[in-house]
Amino acid sequence: MTWETVTFLAQTVAISLSGVLAPGPVTAAALAGGARNRHAGAWMAVGHGIIEFPLMLLIMGGAGVVLTTKAFRVGVGLAGGAALLLMALMILASLRRTGIEGKPPAASSPLWTGVVLTGGNPYFLVWWATVGLAMTTRAVELGVLAFGIFAVAHWLCDLIWLEILSLASHRGAGVFGATSQRVVLGICSAAMVFFGVKFVVDAVRMMRM
Repeated sequence: MTWETVTFLAQTVAISLSGVLAPGPVTAAALAGGARNRHAGAWMAVGHGIIEFPLMLLIMGGAGVVLTTKAFRVGVGLAGGAALLLMALMILASLRRTGIEGKPPAASSPLWTGVVLTGGNPYFLVWWATVGLAMTTRAVELGVLAFGIFAVAHWLCDLIWLEILSLASHRGAGVFGATSQRVVLGICSAAMVFFGVKFVVDAVRMMRM
């Protein structure tokens, strides 16, 4: 592995972490999921990867142009916003119906949540069509091995951070009890509602432009 490749991979990790650490719907979902499942973050990362790895290959094939079109962004924004609102309502409904000890609905499984929040996030797709496209192009220029390491390194940043969030949430719930756990889930649901509404509003505004 050349020094140029090592430098690029270090840059990849730095850029990836800047995006991963930014608060967003996935952060809220990881905290909410962690309150019930200590490894929810890891499963969400797997769901995230199910969308992200094929997306990298599509971008290499020229799909990045499609991701920035108005129609695509509006469609993803509306669908993603609706999915976030539905997930938030399901969390709140399950708390009222069964309490914190009850099992969450099947549709709120961490893996499924990772898939939906990734594929339904217009800002994630735009990031890959711009910053991600530049990074992917550079990785391909450095060779197949560099591209493979780049893809895995980027995904590992998501995996590690989401797992940290869910573990912290789970441990905090164990220490402070069911009441605090319900509060965390309520706050996370409110955050998901906020981002869901934002996605929908931004999509509607884009339609009117």
